[in-house]
Amino acid sequence: MDKDIKNRTFEFALKIIDVSELLPPSNAVSTIARQLIRSGTSIGANVEEATAASSKEDFAYRMNIALREAREAHYWLRIIQARNIVSSNVLNSVLQESE
Repeated sequence: MDKDIKNRTFEFALKIIDVSELLPPSNAVSTIARQLIRSGTSIGANVEEATAASSKEDFAYRMNIALREAREAHYWLRIIQARNIVSSNVLNSVLQESE
C-alpha cells in the first residue's frame, strides 16, 4: 500500500479534529461535530485495516468503507461551510482533500 494514502488520511483526521474544535457549542452543531469526527477519522482507520487485509476482496471492502466515510465527511464539511459555522479559509484545504 502506498504510504502516501496512509499519511494523507492520518493528516486529514488531524485536520478534522482541528475543525471540530473550532465549532461553537449548540445542539445542532454538536451533532454535526460528532458525525464529522466519526466519519473523518474513520477513513484512515479503514485504510490502516486494509493494509492488513487477508484477501484482495477484504482489501477492496475496507477501502470501499474508507471511500464511503470520506464522502460522508465531505457532506458534513459542506454543511459547516454552507451555514458559515467556520471560516471558509479554514475549511478550504480540508474540503479540497475530501473531494
